[in-house]
Amino acid sequence: MNENTQRVVHRQLWLAALMVTVGLAIAGLSLARLHAQHQLEMAQATGTPGQPLQATPSPQPTNVPPAEAKPGGTRPTTPAPEPARPDPQAQKEGALPFMPPAPAEKMAPPIPEKR
Repeated sequence: MNENTQRVVHRQLWLAALMVTVGLAIAGLSLARLHAQHQLEMAQATGTPGQPLQATPSPQPTNVPPAEAKPGGTRPTTPAPEPARPDPQAQKEGALPFMPPAPAEKMAPPIPEKR
């Protein structure tokens, strides 16, 4: 190599080393900042001094008794589920179905076996 080429390669190596050093410094500073933020978020909630923490109150219970279970039967639901489609009488009167009809199954030709 001649002297000019050697100088260019030497300068590029120093530039590459400088860029790697700067990248590592930025990554280190970012990790240190993330670590500091994580410690701030992990603070524990404290109540009034001398009093324990209290849970949020549960909603008021309703007076509707649960449906009775029958041995061997299906699981009861309260209230009963609504049908997705209106009954035939309602359809005659012009009621639209809640959901569109299911698409027909699409069949593709069989995959040929490799020989």
